[in-house]
Amino acid sequence: MKIRYLIFFLVLATYSIGVVGQESKPDTIQQNMNLKFQYESLIIPTVLIGYGVAGLESDGLKFVNTEIKEEFNEHVYERFTIDDISQYVPSASVYALNALGIKGKHNFKDRTIILGTAWLIMGSTVTGLKRTTKIKRPDGSSKTSFPSGHTATAFMGAEFLWQEYKDVSVWYGISGYLIASGTGFFRMYNDKHWLTDVAAGAGIGILSTKIAYWVHPFLKEKIFKDKESTYGVVMPFYNGKEYGLSLALVF
Repeated sequence: MKIRYLIFFLVLATYSIGVVGQESKPDTIQQNMNLKFQYESLIIPTVLIGYGVAGLESDGLKFVNTEIKEEFNEHVYERFTIDDISQYVPSASVYALNALGIKGKHNFKDRTIILGTAWLIMGSTVTGLKRTTKIKRPDGSSKTSFPSGHTATAFMGAEFLWQEYKDVSVWYGISGYLIASGTGFFRMYNDKHWLTDVAAGAGIGILSTKIAYWVHPFLKEKIFKDKESTYGVVMPFYNGKEYGLSLALVF
């Protein structure tokens, strides 16, 4: 595999961490406790989504997609479906770290509301685009290639992990973004997605979580403010074909 095709994922992880890292340098403690809307936070997801959308019509980007596919097909002799599991690792890590006693920014109730909101935004966006664009996958298995849902899920979780634990250690967030980038890489490695699908999925995932954090104060005040008692559980599942996480929250 030519090195230039691996650089994209390293840049994606590094650049993402660099920009969101600007949010971890507040002027006051109060700013550190509340994630405020920042226009610069839109740069990465906008560029990624824009690249993916442009690839739907651009002959040049389609050529890049095809060239990458051919490179993988020439050098890959065995597929590894680790991406079916790795997409959930960043999100699950937030709950695992809390279970180990390493507290994040929010309690169980708030972080689950945030994750649920992000998942709703991400899932509806990805599903809507898949049904609208009907792009054929590289392996020809279906016309649901754009955008990559696995990558969107992974980057949604990576941003979630970053926001919850960036004040504890930046390495938690860095690890999440590296895993998310690896998930996107393996979606292409396994001949399931084009580069443009992966880029758009990453942008949608990051933006979905950012929006979830931005709207959380409103949701908490208007919808969940009277629900003091909260019980819930996050459990992995496997139905014989798909892996996933189930969220159960009782107010």
